Amino acid sequence: MRWNDRDVRIHVGRDAAKWAEKIRNPKSVADKLGVKSGHRISVIGKIDESFLGDLERSNRLRKESDVIFFAANKSEELDRLADLRKSLAPAGAIWVIRPKGGGAITEAEVMAAGKGAGLVDVKVVRFSETHTAEKLVIPISARKV
Repeated sequence: MRWNDRDVRIHVGRDAAKWAEKIRNPKSVADKLGVKSGHRISVIGKIDESFLGDLERSNRLRKESDVIFFAANKSEELDRLADLRKSLAPAGAIWVIRPKGGGAITEAEVMAAGKGAGLVDVKVVRFSETHTAEKLVIPISARKV
């Protein structure tokens, strides 16, 4: 590689092939969110169809959902988390998808609302250019199997 008219060599080590593979074949958003074949998926609210694509899902709340995608645009909508939790499988997850920036809903508000609904936050991901997603789950100590 050349930089500033000089040859540059970078030693990337034994993981170079693995990194190159991940760069050539990045995970989809669904993969990053842990969606697996056979999961019972519920979609609540308006979510980008390009993400939903081929996901087998219901646009209404299903009992024992493995994954609930909940699109929230205003902090008041987070009050629904307690009801959504009732339809969640014990090891399932609720992904709260909210707009980035603009102050519509903050990460702190999602975390507080989740805690109020008996959930804990475990992950935040870039959902799209315009949206962020926070993962909420039932604490292990509170799961009824």
